Order: sequence, then structure tokens, then C-alpha cells
Amino acid sequence: MTLHIKNGRVIDPASGRVVARIPAPGDGPCSGLTWGEGSLWVGQYRDRNIDRIDQQTGAIQRTIESNRFVTGVTWVDGELWHATWEGDESGLRRIDPQTGQVLEQLDMPPGTGISGLESDGKDEFFCGGGNSGKVRVVRRPKRDTKD
Repeated sequence: MTLHIKNGRVIDPASGRVVARIPAPGDGPCSGLTWGEGSLWVGQYRDRNIDRIDQQTGAIQRTIESNRFVTGVTWVDGELWHATWEGDESGLRRIDPQTGQVLEQLDMPPGTGISGLESDGKDEFFCGGGNSGKVRVVRRPKRDTKD
């Protein structure tokens, strides 16, 4: 069963019924949700972090800090990515989910804002464009398959 979370409520899309409530982490607005490693990951825009939370209780299991505003989060092929946007700069970052270390960064052209992030589960990211009215498609870098 696929469940949706809205305003801290877990909703069964077939019936539209709320099946559980969990508190939203952090003090600021949430800026994205993604599922990975058996947990729910929530971007915290103004707090500049990503929280790994227990989907049953809402308890924060881990907090990963960022030095930029977090504007979206997604998992693809076991990799945690997040979007950033601050001032005239934005980009996508692949980060270590244990340490928060930036492992890879894709910078967008100056003035290009990213207001959301999702993966197609393969080779493309879909990025909201803030007030631009555009959704941008960004190709995920290929991984070296050599042992």
C-alpha cells in the first residue's frame, strides 16, 4: 500500500482516510520528503538540514546538516541527493547519508533556482523552478562501473 503524508497525517490514497499522524521535525517549513534505507527523510529548508525520521513515531533518528538551504530531497540507487537554493546560486548534491559529506555537486547556472527535487528512479532528476514556471530535467551523472 502506498501512503501519502500531508500536514503530519499519513493518508491512504484509496480511501482518503488518515491512517496515522506523526509530528513534522524541525522548526521551519519542510522542503521535501523521500523514502530510503527503511526511513522517511525530510528536508528542512530554513534549518539547513535533512532529518531521518521514524515513520511510526516521527522521532528524529539522524540529522544531516547542510551549509545551504535545503529545497528538496530524493533517493536513487542507494544515493541520497538534495537540492539547494540560496541567493543566486543553486545545485544538486549527492551526500553521504551517514556523515553528510558532499560527495558530488552539480551547480546550476546563476539565477536558476531549484524549489523541489525528485528522481525518476533511473537517470534523471526533476527540479522545480521556483517562480519561473518551469520544471527542469537534469541528467544524473553516470557511475564508473569498473571494480
